[in-house]
Amino acid sequence: MATSETDERSTKSLGVRNKTLREQVFDHLREEILSNRLTPGQELNELALSAELEVSRGPIREALGRLASEGLVKVTPRRGAVVAELTDEEFVEAYQVREALETLAIRLAVPRIEADELARLRELHEEMNEFVANDDTTEFFDANSAFHQQIVDASRNAKLGEHYRLLMAQMGRYLPRSLTLRGTIGSSPTEHAAILAAVEAGDPDEAARLLANHIEIPQRIEAGEGDAPQPALTAAEESEEQ
Repeated sequence: MATSETDERSTKSLGVRNKTLREQVFDHLREEILSNRLTPGQELNELALSAELEVSRGPIREALGRLASEGLVKVTPRRGAVVAELTDEEFVEAYQVREALETLAIRLAVPRIEADELARLRELHEEMNEFVANDDTTEFFDANSAFHQQIVDASRNAKLGEHYRLLMAQMGRYLPRSLTLRGTIGSSPTEHAAILAAVEAGDPDEAARLLANHIEIPQRIEAGEGDAPQPALTAAEESEEQ
């Protein structure tokens, strides 16, 4: 496909490496949105983006269409394309879908998880403990996301993984909102420790129950169902209390 001289020059400014111009424009805008440099509600004017990135409007238009299909951009009749933002209802719905996907993933993963994958979960849990101790929220979220992604990968279900990555791309910008609802990340390593113990024990039902409780906390609060609940007890802890 032929491109203009401006488009060809712009591949250098966008840092293209073995990607088409359209792919690079899409990746660039997607990263700008996920990093919150393009913020929810911000208008995405084709002409302005074309001038800023030094590309023709064709790749911009195509990128915005792809971003809209991922739910990162919304196209409205009068405003054109804007960076998507979740309403309170959409936020809760996104967490409900996340819970469904991850609990299915962990049920599939537990019987087939490999030793190296289990070792990686332990490593990520240790990192989360360290980041909480150092009050390093950014690094904590990275390790937390990697922990959950590892569970999804261990499910060996490509279609599930595809839907999960798409959902998390949409939700990634709202991690600070989740933290605000939780109030603190302090209890998260304990919740992950319980999930990890159930995985190590080969108990998919217990692992799914604990994971669901962990994911439900922000959506319960957002839905107005009271304060954050205490982390779910493991089956062994429940027996001790009875």
